[in-house]
Amino acid sequence: MAELPTTAAASSAPAADRPVDCGLRPALCVARDVGGLLRDSGLRPTRQRIALGRLLYAKGDRHVTAEILHEEAMRARVPVSLATVYNTLHQFTEVGLLRELAVDGSKTWFDTNVSDHHHFLVEDDNRLMDIPGSSVSVDRMPDIPEGMEIARVDVVVRLRRKSA
Repeated sequence: MAELPTTAAASSAPAADRPVDCGLRPALCVARDVGGLLRDSGLRPTRQRIALGRLLYAKGDRHVTAEILHEEAMRARVPVSLATVYNTLHQFTEVGLLRELAVDGSKTWFDTNVSDHHHFLVEDDNRLMDIPGSSVSVDRMPDIPEGMEIARVDVVVRLRRKSA
């Protein structure tokens, strides 16, 4: 079976003053201060980043698009533009707080669970769901070109309801 790479976030040592080790699951650290999570990741904890971080992680592991998060921010009366939401999601991804998933050419999803895992895409609902544990096995990988390494393997299994 092919060995899949770990994310960069897994190799970074936790800060000495970290009360809870979030590891690859920042969504599990809801009790932890979002500002501290941002600081530990090297991001300045601005009001907008903190507000968006609270919206992202308050519901545990989940999948959002920029549009979904922007809509939630508007409902929560967080004054933020869609462009700022996009920028913030990409910044969170760059420092390992989110995982970016491009499942088709028109929509990018962001996952609060940054551990190595795969997804179901429910086409009828346009919804992503995590595939439990080690349910997917990649038994054989193609030869990798010289000088390259596998960064990540994403498997998206597309589902639709059975017709009657």
